[in-house]
Amino acid sequence: MAHNDDVVAPGAGFGDHPHQDVEIVTWVLGGSLTHRDSTGGRQQRVHAGSVQALSAGTGVVHSEINAGDQPLRFVQMWVLPGEQRVEPRYEQAAVDPVRLAGGWVTVASGIPGDAATAAVSIAQRHVALRVVRLLPGDHAAVPAAPYVHLDAAVGSANLEGVGRLHTGDAVRLTRSEPRRVTAVERAELLAWEMHAIA
Repeated sequence: MAHNDDVVAPGAGFGDHPHQDVEIVTWVLGGSLTHRDSTGGRQQRVHAGSVQALSAGTGVVHSEINAGDQPLRFVQMWVLPGEQRVEPRYEQAAVDPVRLAGGWVTVASGIPGDAATAAVSIAQRHVALRVVRLLPGDHAAVPAAPYVHLDAAVGSANLEGVGRLHTGDAVRLTRSEPRRVTAVERAELLAWEMHAIA
């Protein structure tokens, strides 16, 4: 539904606002995000290399503020839920940077059999978010799925059959031959693997 790439100055952010029937996944790229929501009045700090998932379900109010003294950058993606009007739920996890350098890591998923090993789970059985960090010259095979949304969140890389992707570039792929992505400079790539349109 949405793919936002936000840079937030210290002390700024998004005050209390509502959501309903959407799965919200946030991956922090730099700085730290202070999250608060109505699922239990919790306030959490989410640092770079961490993911959070908020199932808005029947309705939730949340805020996202940069309470630190450094710029905050995060990518936030909204996905339609597999079932509407569920009880709101919040989850977050830090991902081991060593794992991210070793190949695609599943940071959020609702795919049966896949969700159990993901850092956080989402209520949509057709999608998974995978992240990898590559050094110059390193490569990775783009996840195979009917639909893939590939985002060059940091750095630059060459996508086989497409060309150079720079920071902030994204490509949507439909079922095709397997493709390889090769880092030109240190890169952090995000791939939404989607097995249904909705």
